[in-house]
Amino acid sequence: MSQYVSRLGRRSPAAPSRLRLHRRPRRVAMLSVHTSPLHQPGTGDAGGMNVYIVELAQRLAAINIEVEIFTRSTTGALPPKVELAPGVLVRHVDAGPYEGLAKEDLPAQLCAFTHGVMQAWAGHRPGYYDLVHSHYWLSGHVGWLAAERWGAPLVHAMHTMAKVKNAALADGDTPEPAARVIGETQIVRAADRLIANTSEEADELVRHYDAEAGKVAVVHPGVNLERFRPGDGRAAARARLGLPQDALIPLFAGRIQPLKAPDVLLRAVAVLLGERPELRSKIIVPVVGGPSGSGLAKPEGLQKLAARLGVADVVRFRPPVGQEQLADWFRAASVLVMPSYSESFGLVAIEAQAAGTPVLAAAVGGLPVAVRHEETGFLVSGHDPVDYARVLRGFADDPALPDRMGAAAARHAESFGWDTAASATADVYTAAMQEHRRRVRSHHG
Repeated sequence: MSQYVSRLGRRSPAAPSRLRLHRRPRRVAMLSVHTSPLHQPGTGDAGGMNVYIVELAQRLAAINIEVEIFTRSTTGALPPKVELAPGVLVRHVDAGPYEGLAKEDLPAQLCAFTHGVMQAWAGHRPGYYDLVHSHYWLSGHVGWLAAERWGAPLVHAMHTMAKVKNAALADGDTPEPAARVIGETQIVRAADRLIANTSEEADELVRHYDAEAGKVAVVHPGVNLERFRPGDGRAAARARLGLPQDALIPLFAGRIQPLKAPDVLLRAVAVLLGERPELRSKIIVPVVGGPSGSGLAKPEGLQKLAARLGVADVVRFRPPVGQEQLADWFRAASVLVMPSYSESFGLVAIEAQAAGTPVLAAAVGGLPVAVRHEETGFLVSGHDPVDYARVLRGFADDPALPDRMGAAAARHAESFGWDTAASATADVYTAAMQEHRRRVRSHHG
């Protein structure tokens, strides 16, 4: 076992007999093919899943489960191994060209990626990895092969699902390909356990992919409550970001692509200013994030839309920022607006609430779990800008609303700590190991 575990001290002497029956894994191989845990969220394909993997891995290491994260090399300068934290190692695997490879081109590189994972494993003794935890369908395919080869259980997290995305496409967005649907169906069958962010996602796995209900476990993602907290408040955050104290600030933070629907916020602001032109001098709409996915084809599309709608003077486009500064943007905002068409959980909604800011979100995916309607924010059915404008008008008319709802939002977010998520994930690992042993025994029996 690593020096990390010995430094933390051994487990209690009473544990061994129980651990043999319900043993947690000592070392987990985590797979994240298409997005590196070292990337800046809000750029390219990096988003909530990056944050999820980094935070989860660190908290698992803190409870004596070592994690090695395999991800694709995106530049030639990357060292093969990087220690992210004690007990968390990131391994860069060469698969395909470093630069300019779209997510859609990655299936063709899975063979090369699997080869790299197998090479890393070949240098170890048998049984080195107790379990494989794959994230997103591309990693699931590699995880399936690796788990079979190593005789280890496979735990898989979908993060998003093709069938669910295709059922709620934004105008002009590209449907997910049939190959992904087939791939996801195979992974659901192969996995010993599936982790869903919410009970709705668990139901979708059963309904759309015929998952066995007993194999699906619900674990809410966490939020880094040390980083995302109300801190010194809205006024101080606005001062640091150079924003006026009395402005109405509806914030969009995330990847700029049709799925996330930042256009709905701009259209809602146009509706609001059409009804209440006197608000023009009082409103600032920051859009913090970079183009991604199908949004890359028209990176300046949102700027052009702002000009067409006549709101370019109140919209501020900002590139993606690090987590510390993102927390300040959340604190500074009157409300975070998330009009997404599909969201497996919507981690940003919990982060904003933890920072003391209410959320206005579409009632899709995990957002009704993340946001308590009329208590920590507002949920809107559908994507009609008029409905979003109505809620924004409420914020304009009641300047005390952000603080009142924000206090409830911060309390609500406290139940989403990462320690809770890591401990629940460790329980899923234990169940997967039992399931795997049972399957192997019945196979050989």
